[in-house]
Amino acid sequence: MYNLSCYNPSSFILVGIPGLQKFHIWIGSPFCVIYIVAIVGNCILLYLITVEQSLHEPMFFFLSMLASTDLILSTTTVPKLLGNLWFGSQEITFSGCLTQMFFLHFSFVMDSAILLAMAFDRYVAICFPLRYSSILTPRVITKLMVSIVTRSFWIILPDVFLLKRLPFCITRIIPHTYCEHIGVARLSSDDISINIWYGFCVPLMTVISDVIFITVSYIFILRAVFQLSSQGARQKALSTCGSHICVILMFYTPAFFSILAHRFGHSVPRNVLILFANFYVAIPPALNPVVYGVKTKQIQEKFILLFSLRKTQ
Repeated sequence: MYNLSCYNPSSFILVGIPGLQKFHIWIGSPFCVIYIVAIVGNCILLYLITVEQSLHEPMFFFLSMLASTDLILSTTTVPKLLGNLWFGSQEITFSGCLTQMFFLHFSFVMDSAILLAMAFDRYVAICFPLRYSSILTPRVITKLMVSIVTRSFWIILPDVFLLKRLPFCITRIIPHTYCEHIGVARLSSDDISINIWYGFCVPLMTVISDVIFITVSYIFILRAVFQLSSQGARQKALSTCGSHICVILMFYTPAFFSILAHRFGHSVPRNVLILFANFYVAIPPALNPVVYGVKTKQIQEKFILLFSLRKTQ
C-alpha cells in the first residue's frame, strides 16, 4: 500500500511564493487585473477575427491561434495562483498537477511555433507579395495549424508519462505556485536523469530551432525591405512587422532570462525567481492583444467600429 501511494499520490501542496506568504493577498491583486485584461483582450480579438470578413486573412488566423493559446496559458496557471494567494488553496491533485503541467508546457511550445508561422507569413507577404494568396492558401493555412498543434502535443505528452513513472515517497510539497515538469520530478527520490534530459533539452531545442528560423526569416525580410527604392514603401513594409517583433521580444526575452537565471543565477533569491516566473506566464497573454490592437490598423478600425455601434444602440 505504501509503494502504491508513492506511485499514485493523491495530491501535492503548492507552497506559493516562499518567504512572501504575508504579502500573498497584495501580490494577488495585480495578477487578478492582468488575468482579466488577458481574458477580455483575447476574447475581443477572437470575436473580431471571427465576425469580420475582412480579417479572414492568414496573418489573422495565426493571430487567433495565438490568442487561443494565450487563453489556455492564463487559465491554466492564474486561477490556481489566485486561489493559493487569496484563499490558501494550496492542494492540487496528482492528475490536476499533471494536467496543469501539460497545458503549461504545451502552450509555451505552441506559442513558439505560432510565432514562427507568423514570421513565415510576413516573409511571404514582403518577399513574394504578388504570390501571397497563391502560396498561403486556406489549405496550406489549415495544414500549418494542424502541424503546430500536433507537434506541440507530441513533444509535451511524454512529460506526463515520465512523471507518472516516478515514486513520490519523501515529500509532496512543491515550492512554487504551479506544477512544471522538472520542479515536480525533483520531488522524487528516484533517478530523474531522463526527465531532465527530455523535459529540458527537447522542448528547449525545439524553441531554439524556432528562434533560428524566425531570425532567418527576418534576415530575408530586411534584405527585401532595404532593396525597395521608396522610403515610404520601406516604412510601410516594416510597420507590418512591428507588432510581431514586439510579441517575439515579449515572449522569448523573459523566457530565456528565466531559463538562464534558474541555471546560473544561484545568488538570485528563489522567491524572486518564482515571482518572475508567474509574471512571465501572466503578462504576455495580457499584452499580446494590446500590442496587436495598437499596432495593427485593421484591428484598430474594427475595434473602434464595434464600440461605436454598441454606444449608438
